[in-house]
Amino acid sequence: MYRVLLVCMSNICRSPTAEGVLKHYIKINGLGNKVEVDSAGTHGFHVGEPPDTRTQRAAMARGYNLSQMRARRVAPQDIEYFDLILAMDRNNVEALKRLARPELQGRIKLFMDYAQNFDDDEVPDPFYGLGHGFDLVIDMVEDAAAGVIDELKRKLG
Repeated sequence: MYRVLLVCMSNICRSPTAEGVLKHYIKINGLGNKVEVDSAGTHGFHVGEPPDTRTQRAAMARGYNLSQMRARRVAPQDIEYFDLILAMDRNNVEALKRLARPELQGRIKLFMDYAQNFDDDEVPDPFYGLGHGFDLVIDMVEDAAAGVIDELKRKLG
C-alpha cells in the first residue's frame, strides 16, 4: 500500500479538498486497493472539526462529499508512515521538514508540483477570502490530483 498525506495549515479547507478529490480520482482509476490517502494540518486550530462549510459547499457542487472528514494535526509519526507528503504551500513544507528526520525530508513536496495546467506552486488559502476562492482551490486541486494519479500509475504499475 502506497500512502499519501495532504497537508495545509488547519486541515479545514485545502487539504480536505485535496483528500476528497484524490480519493475520487484513485477510485475511478482503479487504484483503491493500492493507495491510502489522508489529510492533516500543521496547526491544531480546528482539530476534530469538519471542513469549513464554504469548502464543503464548493466541493459538493462538484460531486465531492467532505462531510465525514474531521481536522487533525500532523504528528511526527505521519512523516514515518506516509510515502508521499504533499503540502499546499511553502510554509507547510517548512513546518513538515522541521518534523522530519533528514533522510525522510524527500517525501515532502508541494502538491502543485504535480499540476499540469496551473503554473502556481502554491494552493492559496481561501479561508479569509471571498467565496470564489474555494472554486479556484478545487480547480487547482483537480489539476494537481490528476498529476499525482499519473505519478502513482507510473510507480505502482
